[in-house]
Amino acid sequence: MNLTRRQALALSVGATTLAVLGVSTPRAWASAESTEKAIKEFTGGATPATGRITLDAPEIAENGNTVPISVSVESPMTADDYVESVTFLAEGNPNPAVATFHFTPLSGTATATTRIRLAKTQNVVAVAKMSNGSTFVDTKLVKVTIGGCGG
Repeated sequence: MNLTRRQALALSVGATTLAVLGVSTPRAWASAESTEKAIKEFTGGATPATGRITLDAPEIAENGNTVPISVSVESPMTADDYVESVTFLAEGNPNPAVATFHFTPLSGTATATTRIRLAKTQNVVAVAKMSNGSTFVDTKLVKVTIGGCGG
């Protein structure tokens, strides 16, 4: 589509006006179904079991812009038995995928700490994939008082 200078200027003025007035397009949030799909992709279709993984997240996050979370997975971290990766998902964010951490036996322990943005009150999910193909999950509900993703 070829726009004249006048048409391009009109479109940019219109977009700027909408932005200044605070008019925005509605955001599409992730759903429990999209989170389940992401878990299935991460686990190769396997249903994760509970146990061996512990997700630590605050019950209430005053500000969704910076929510501290950490995870630890029980594993001997030997060449025969170790944690390959852990992924974090947030059910109510625009995209459920938040972060993935990769480990090797040389990691010594399978622990990770980070800060994430949460748009609204939602479940945060941690899924661990082990070297033998088994998977484990832990979920925590985090209540967000001020959203961090425009919510």
